[in-house]
Amino acid sequence: MYYNKKNISFYYKKYGTKSRNILILPGWGNTRETFNYLISCLKNDYTIYILDYPGFGKSPFPNNDLTIYDYSKLIISFIKDNNINKPTIISHSFGGRITTLIAGLYKLKLDKLIMIDVAPIKPRKSIFTLFKQSIYKLLKKISFILPKKIKKKYLNKLINIFGSKDYKDIDINMRQTFKNIVNEDLKKYLKNIDNETLIIWGENDLYTPLNDGKIINKEIKNSALIVIPNSYHFPYLDYPILVYNIIKEFLK
Repeated sequence: MYYNKKNISFYYKKYGTKSRNILILPGWGNTRETFNYLISCLKNDYTIYILDYPGFGKSPFPNNDLTIYDYSKLIISFIKDNNINKPTIISHSFGGRITTLIAGLYKLKLDKLIMIDVAPIKPRKSIFTLFKQSIYKLLKKISFILPKKIKKKYLNKLINIFGSKDYKDIDINMRQTFKNIVNEDLKKYLKNIDNETLIIWGENDLYTPLNDGKIINKEIKNSALIVIPNSYHFPYLDYPILVYNIIKEFLK
């Protein structure tokens, strides 16, 4: 099914017909399929909604750049327009940014929150990364004096050399949106979250380090942190049965 709001459309699926609702917000670039096992375990007891963000899976990207606030307002409209009453939100990585705004800034009525290796905290840059960015900005200035035929090839070359994997992997039309999202620090909204929150984290996560999980646990008053040993950024894929059982107990 597709949900349409103004100039944005995204694909979503609904499972189950129970009175308690779960909304799953995947990570950036991850489609619905990464949650298939968890959905199969939960759909008999809950009504589950899960979506492909604009630009991923079956969802087209709009003709304009988006911010994390645009994504959050879009999800809020989706919840309200579909009469999804007080859902529990399960979020992973980028989905945790949306959850942080929905619960901490816009204060939508929600039940519980389950945050899996989420990314509301702006990544800290190493000295090496800062050095690379400085060189990139310096070299980018040269493009202003280049002829149009050469300029595009030159800028693409710089991106291939200095751009992150996530940045290079996405469609060129989504790159400004990606920058809008990663440059936004949402830590200040965490302390406003009142919902009972379960934080699940992969011990060896390199993308969102465990220290971020500890900070989130400290900022959200009514929260608990469970660390999954020998797991990385996708603990629900690394240890699906374990993560499901943890979530099942939390939702009782």
